[in-house]
Order: sequence, then structure tokens, then C-alpha cells
Amino acid sequence: MDGVDTQIVQALQLDPRVSFNRVAAELGVAEQTVARRYRRLRRDGVVRVIGAVDSRALGENDWIIRVHCRPDGARQVAEALARRDDAAWVSIAAAGAEVNFSLHPRTPQDRDDLLVQRLQRTAPVHDIAAAMILHRFVGPTVVDWRGRQVARKVAENGPAPTDYAESDLELRDEDALLLELLARDGRAGFSVLARATGMSIGRVARRIAALQAAGILYFDLDLAPAALGSSLSAFLWLRVAPAQLDAVGRAIAEHDETAYAAAVTGPFNIFAVLTADTADDLYHYVTIKMATLDGVHSFELTPVLERLKQAGSRTTAGRLNPPPPVPPRAARRR
Repeated sequence: MDGVDTQIVQALQLDPRVSFNRVAAELGVAEQTVARRYRRLRRDGVVRVIGAVDSRALGENDWIIRVHCRPDGARQVAEALARRDDAAWVSIAAAGAEVNFSLHPRTPQDRDDLLVQRLQRTAPVHDIAAAMILHRFVGPTVVDWRGRQVARKVAENGPAPTDYAESDLELRDEDALLLELLARDGRAGFSVLARATGMSIGRVARRIAALQAAGILYFDLDLAPAALGSSLSAFLWLRVAPAQLDAVGRAIAEHDETAYAAAVTGPFNIFAVLTADTADDLYHYVTIKMATLDGVHSFELTPVLERLKQAGSRTTAGRLNPPPPVPPRAARRR
């Protein structure tokens, strides 16, 4: 990405659905230039705006699963998991002997079917460790797209206009198709979404605003691994004293090397994703930055060998694959 591309990406990070006209005005370029460059970046698998549901707003839980398996069977397991809609990201780590993935089960039955039945009976799998996410840490230099986006819109425009009662701000059957389309293209226009769902443009706009204001729907910019510049990624698992858990989690989130940090259940109670340019940089992080944190009893660092999926998008050679075709039910609704 050149300088203009980078500025466009930064603008979309602050507001994934910001108009091209507004971005063009801020950058001092033509609106057509911004639109053309974004379409090229999206077509080349560099960036993608997605709409997603925050499970916490629905009282649901996300999990991080570690699957230890035979190295010759790790890809088979990872590929099968990457095809699941309830697995947002899937990576092969630990010299190819471990598959890590996030799980957002629709029901407890779906969770148990995968973890207790399917994976346990898969030949290459040796054992499974499941950690439920308790809290996500966001550093001050990292934009919390969910919180900032909702707060900004409410501050600028007042409470989200809606024809739904406050007590009715939960997912409905009619939202399924709308959310499915936004997951494929978070910048889809209201008119496009209205045609696809059979709803009016005004109703689509109001429903999206209501779901955002309730914290159920958020928009994010998915950036391809190849565009990040860092050549190494690793999973960090920390065992921290309970009294220092929050302080350590917040400190980890503030580090430049940290892409994600959360408090989780299990023997390791903090999980983080690190990025670095070299192995020496990771060594420096562990021995200098992490070593200064009080309360860390032990840790485990596992390098990521390959990302098969992130933020719901399949990846190939560090680029985001095109989204899947429009589901048949969406085509029928049209």
C-alpha cells in the first residue's frame, strides 16, 4: 500500500462505513480516487469491511480452543474447522502440531457436539483445551471499534432512530439475512440491503442503527496478514496471579506488539496475539517488556505457522479470500 492507500485504511479503521466523499475531503483527493482504491484493495484481498455480532451483547460466550494433534493431520483438522461458520479464525501453530481457533457456538448443544463428540473422535486429535473469554483488554492506542463507533454516532446524532421498543432490541428472524449480507460486505449500501432483504430503505437504516446502539452489531476493518508488515505472529499464554490479572492484561494490551489480549478460563488466564518482525524481537519482548510485569508466574509462546481464517474470512498466502457467494435464501428474497 502506498501513502494514500494507508490513509484510506486508517480512515476506515476509525469509521468502517464512512462515506468516500468524506474521506476524499479529508485527504484532499477526488472521491472517485478513494472509491477506486478501496475497491482495488478489497478485490486484491488486502482489506475488507465486515459487519459482525458482538456475542457479549446477546449474553453469549466466545471460546478459544487449542487442539493438539499429529503434525500430519493438523491441516486436515484446520481445514475442516475453517469451513465452519462458528469459527471466526483458525491458525496452525506450534510446529504444525497444534490448531488454534475461536468458537462462537450458536447453542450449548453445538458447542458440545464439536468439542465433546466430533473433535474427540477425529483420528489426528490427541487432546483439546477450551478457554472461555472472560474479558477483552483494549489499550489506549488501539481503537475499540465497537465502543467508539456507537458512542460517536449517539453523540453526533442523538439516540438511534428506531421503530422498535427498547425492550425489543434483540435479534429477530428478519435480522439473519441482513447480518449475513453485512458480514460479506460491511459497506453495502442501504438500497442494496433493502433490495436483498425485502425491507424498505428506511427500515434497513433504522434497524442497523438500533442494533449498533444496542451494542449487538458493530463494523470492523479486516486487514490481510500480508499488509501488516510483520513477518512473525505468535500466541502468548500467561499464568497470572488473580490480584494482578487486570493490571497485567491492561499492560499487555498497551504493548505495540499486541494485536489482541483477553482474560480467559483455564490454567493460563491471559491469552494474547503478538506480531513482530524477527525472532529476536519476540525474544526482546519476552525478556524485557513482559519480564517487567508483576504477577506473571509462567508463560507459553507458540509461533503461528499459518492462518487459514481470520475475522470470518479464509486466507491464502496472507491475503483475504473473496467472500462466499450470496446464500440461496438471499437470492430467493431478491
